[in-house]
Amino acid sequence: MNWYKRLTPYIAVSLISMIIGATLMVGCAGGISGNKAQKPNTAESPFTALQPPTAQAQVSEARNTPIVRAAQTVGPAVVGITNKGIARDFFSNRKVMVEQGSGSGVIFDAQGYIATNYHVVANAQEISVSLADGRTMDGKVIGVDAATDLAVVKVDAQDLPVAILGDSDALMVGEPAIAIGNPLGLEFKGSVTAGVISALNRSLDIGERRFKLIQTDAAINPGNSGGALVNADGVVIGINSAKIALSGVEGIGFAIPINSARPILQSLIDKGRVIRAYLGVGALDPTTAAKYGYELKLEKGVYIVKVSLNGPADKAGIREKDIVLKVAGAETNSVAELRAILDTHQVGSSVEVVILRNDKKQTINVLLEEMSEQ
Repeated sequence: MNWYKRLTPYIAVSLISMIIGATLMVGCAGGISGNKAQKPNTAESPFTALQPPTAQAQVSEARNTPIVRAAQTVGPAVVGITNKGIARDFFSNRKVMVEQGSGSGVIFDAQGYIATNYHVVANAQEISVSLADGRTMDGKVIGVDAATDLAVVKVDAQDLPVAILGDSDALMVGEPAIAIGNPLGLEFKGSVTAGVISALNRSLDIGERRFKLIQTDAAINPGNSGGALVNADGVVIGINSAKIALSGVEGIGFAIPINSARPILQSLIDKGRVIRAYLGVGALDPTTAAKYGYELKLEKGVYIVKVSLNGPADKAGIREKDIVLKVAGAETNSVAELRAILDTHQVGSSVEVVILRNDKKQTINVLLEEMSEQ
């Protein structure tokens, strides 16, 4: 009896294993048999989520944002501009046309006029314009203004999309800002970045000129130069300039206000250049003097180092070593301030210039003349 009791658990386990095995065999046979097979329930298929999405009747308001609409409105009018120059082939020693750089532009007139940056087209022998619809055509530089980094290019084409120019004076800090252009080249053409208007009338001294700019945190990278800065209404309120930037700083981009650019673009179309008032002096302030290796101890005004012969200042009696304190009632404590004041006056207008000569103040009337092309 003892041996039977010892075998009983093993016999029970064997019986259970046989029953399970038989059940599995029946299940497999049922799966193979055509009569007993059941169709899988497609509703419970783990691949249901991979089925094609159903067509939507319309885009929701959550997706169709002002940024989307602005990009759809202005995007077709933003073009790529390729600057080509002549180089000598190393192997054949022949002159060949090569790409010198690329940027962006904005079609602002149905006759094919395109606004861009001066540094995008500088020293170009040929200009190639790439439209948003894939067409590529030759462009012609109509006029440039290095002082404001603006230029106008023209293409001969019909039915071009045109961007509407807005009112940059009506901008508000904090409102949406959309930058459209070709960052890093035409491979990324039509890129859209969004942010806000960070500041207005931001003054930056670039070289010897003072710029009033729009500041935005919308990404503006090399290649965006000349592209459009757009508001939520889908109108252009600035021309982006990656050249006017702060090195090593992120989230700070600048654009030339369209109200400042508009008369310059018109002058470039009409005359090929911008007509500016001319004082006829060479001046230094402590900052510009330091760039040339000089130390200039000056608390106020700008120091006159050169007077152009027969220029407006020379005719009025201004001399070298004079210190210009004010022009037209505005203080001039830097060369940039002096140029900014002159840019607000027309050729042929008379301005009062307050100078300091031998520690004595004098007021001299100067008749402004047209700056030469040189």
